[in-house]
Amino acid sequence: METLGGRKERELPLHPQDEVECRHCEVHCDKVVYPAACVERSCPFLYAFEEFGHTYVGCMRKVYGVEIDLHLLRAAARRRDGFGAVKAMREPLPMCRVEVERCYEHRSGELGCVNPEFSELPVGQPTFRIFAQVRPNA
Repeated sequence: METLGGRKERELPLHPQDEVECRHCEVHCDKVVYPAACVERSCPFLYAFEEFGHTYVGCMRKVYGVEIDLHLLRAAARRRDGFGAVKAMREPLPMCRVEVERCYEHRSGELGCVNPEFSELPVGQPTFRIFAQVRPNA
């Protein structure tokens, strides 16, 4: 493999937007999904079962691989920070609330992301997030 700036370059995947994690540079990126959004949106792939007196929910498509106590999920969702995200284990579906989490951003090189297509989200999701709106004075 060629090297760039003394670092070994890895071959990029053919469809990087379909990957759930990227380790092609020193910044590590993962796609994460929000299980509370599955409950809010009544996702058709959400399943539930009862065991030990608790109701647990999970994803039939195994987009995320954990089963979560529904009571704890709802209690956390009512708080300001919400339940939070879990790592996607498979490609998120178009109805999933998904984001890209970056670790070690301080390791980013001068050229930025070597795999920008990884951040493309499933169809139907915006590829940007609005964090502030500026309104003109009326």
